[in-house]
Amino acid sequence: MLLHLKSILTPEEILVARALLGEDAPWVDGRSSAGGQAVTQKQNHQLAQNSESAQQLRTTVLASVQRDPLFFSATLPKKIFNPLFNRYGGGANHYGAHVDGAVLRSQATQQWVRSDVSCTLFLSEPGEYEGGELVINDTFGERRVKLPAGDLVIYPGTSVHRVEPVTRGQRLASFFWIESMVRHDEQRRLLFDLDMNLLKLRERRGETAETTALTGCYHNLLRMWADT
Repeated sequence: MLLHLKSILTPEEILVARALLGEDAPWVDGRSSAGGQAVTQKQNHQLAQNSESAQQLRTTVLASVQRDPLFFSATLPKKIFNPLFNRYGGGANHYGAHVDGAVLRSQATQQWVRSDVSCTLFLSEPGEYEGGELVINDTFGERRVKLPAGDLVIYPGTSVHRVEPVTRGQRLASFFWIESMVRHDEQRRLLFDLDMNLLKLRERRGETAETTALTGCYHNLLRMWADT
């Protein structure tokens, strides 16, 4: 499932994030966090994970996604890998086709996280840079994603994806992964669709015997598939 979540960050949070990700931020070579397959494809800068800026931004991003009900419904998070932050532009301006590592260890928490769901939170406005589209290939075909600052895209961690070269300006973003209580993308999609349609039924008809029964179906499926 590929899903666009709007306004994850407030305008004030975006301004603070942009200030912390300026030229004086502790940027390092992005290849320092890449695995064996990705290291040859990765050409960007990444905010040093042990910096005060990274710690402050991680707190902001984690709080913002956890207050969003659509994020919870779509990902059903069991663990969230600590958010990382990158910059594309100049001579470090792209990330070639790759698949994210299946199991990742957080430097911040020393926790192992299975990458069921990949997340990119855009921090630059689309008009501030040229190129830089996140291109995702999966069973739904090829999708090119370039979102407003503060918006998030989630997609299966199994997807082959890339970031197109940034030919003008700079592209700032946060990225992280979710280990879901429901491991398989198809099951998460079914649960999300059921949840969203239940919300619409309640808006139109209120609580009825049918919505109660369907809610029971939702929770029984979640009980069957969830690993906590």
